[in-house]
Amino acid sequence: MNFSIVKIEKEDENVVLGQSHFIKTVEDIYEAIKNSSPTAKFGIAFCEASGKRLIRYDGNDETLIRRAIGNAEKIGAGHVFIIHLKDSFPINLIPHIRGVPEVLNLFAATSNQLSVVIAEEGESRGVMGVLDGERPLGAEGKDDAEERKKFLRDIGYKR
Repeated sequence: MNFSIVKIEKEDENVVLGQSHFIKTVEDIYEAIKNSSPTAKFGIAFCEASGKRLIRYDGNDETLIRRAIGNAEKIGAGHVFIIHLKDSFPINLIPHIRGVPEVLNLFAATSNQLSVVIAEEGESRGVMGVLDGERPLGAEGKDDAEERKKFLRDIGYKR
């Protein structure tokens, strides 16, 4: 078995990476995103693991769709999906995506730099995990905690 790292190409958008098991994944995730965050801009790509083994895709933003397809090609692991997301936060989508019957796992939901650890054996590839962001530099202090609390209120997640 061989291991490799795939760096996800992105700009200032969020990325959600997960695993599903059925060809209808792209359409169901599209509906889950639109139902949870109607103004979100996004692109979805899903790697089929059998049959035609195509990368199925959808979305409402051509740039994000192309980026999702490109990253899905680089990952190349069966049943993996990737969502590139703008004008919404993953926290708005995650409960809805988890509610999609064929979704099995979520590996990451982040705006940080993201790398995917891939295992490969023969014709099979799978996601072993992710590297999300950078190491912590220490524990927050009182001023940092106040800044965090203010930020959450400024963006409307706390009152």
